[in-house]
Amino acid sequence: MLEVVQAIVQGFWANLLQMAPYLLFGFLMAGVLSVLISAERVERHLGGRGIWPVLKAAAFGVPLPLCSCGVIPVSASLRKHGASRGATTAFLLSTPQTGVDSILVTWSLLGPVFAIFRPFAALATGVFGGALVNLLVREDDPANPPPEACQDACCSAEGRRNKLAHVFTYGFITLPRDLGRALLVGLLLAGVITALVPHDLVQRVGRGFPGMLVMMAIGIPIYVCATASVPIAAALMSMGASPGSALVFLMTGPATNGATIAIIWKTMGRRTAAIYLASVAVAALACGVLLDLVYSATGAQAPPPCHERGTTPFGIASAVVLLVVLAVALFWRPKAAAKEAAASEESGMAELSIQGMSCTHCVQAVTRALRECPGVASASVDLASGKATVRGKDLDVAKLRQAVGDVGYSATM
Repeated sequence: MLEVVQAIVQGFWANLLQMAPYLLFGFLMAGVLSVLISAERVERHLGGRGIWPVLKAAAFGVPLPLCSCGVIPVSASLRKHGASRGATTAFLLSTPQTGVDSILVTWSLLGPVFAIFRPFAALATGVFGGALVNLLVREDDPANPPPEACQDACCSAEGRRNKLAHVFTYGFITLPRDLGRALLVGLLLAGVITALVPHDLVQRVGRGFPGMLVMMAIGIPIYVCATASVPIAAALMSMGASPGSALVFLMTGPATNGATIAIIWKTMGRRTAAIYLASVAVAALACGVLLDLVYSATGAQAPPPCHERGTTPFGIASAVVLLVVLAVALFWRPKAAAKEAAASEESGMAELSIQGMSCTHCVQAVTRALRECPGVASASVDLASGKATVRGKDLDVAKLRQAVGDVGYSATM
């Protein structure tokens, strides 16, 4: 038993050493992107029909560090603000598969060939699925009409007084808070797989097309974020799974989960939801086969397992810094900001219980939806308690609840 625990810890630490420098740099780049490419800016560019909005939506989604749950409110908002079904589907497909942080982590654990191929696979999946939706689903489908066009001036991004502070706050507090637990669980699972799963089992089912089908069957029903899934894929490859099989897992795991399918079903109809699932499955298998062919044709080799690579002082220092960043993000909570003076003067207040939130992106989406409602002076949402406090005049609770529902969540008094 002690030997098993030791093997799990060694696998955890070996993966952490390799990931840490790239992941810290990825967090920094994600913070920069959060300033340069806001959700509001994305919305303004994805209206209209045809293949061009689909291509832009898929391309926009590739570098954005949004997880599968974080992309839900953004996509619902895209739809509300005029994006077509095809563009919204393309964004939903490409965004959770990659991000600047997960691409760098892929490079560190799976090598440059895999890291370069992965974002192109995400882009191709988004374009393929979005184009299918445009082709097979009527935009004016009476069973699922488009939502009413937003009449509020909500597409303009709020000015940030200190962009540098926002970069570091988002990159090293907000994003690690959203990814931290999943990342640690992914590292732990990688250690468990390495320690407990027989190598010959993976070698029997992990090669070729049958291995890809197995990985797809595992990846579609479970949820793993794009970054946290990488050490799991690395562990599977070190035990004999082909690069294509690992890619199938990396594409299906982050791109599919029950919440995403439910939102697509609700906002764009069951036919779009079916096309979404079929697009993920077909694209994952096709890209998996193509990646294996690339490795075979170029003679590229997967990197050796993490425990066989040397350690460096820089890697150890980066791992320690990363653990500190995750600890601060997960356990430190700043004091609540002072209440706005204008809000305190308003006569009305409503408190709602919000169901379905799981990360900071969810909080931002709900907060924004509430602030867009008529009469609202301020809205604050707390993730831990699931409570939203809304202040203003002549508040309409039904409209507040509908606004929350429109971005993929539910609200009760």
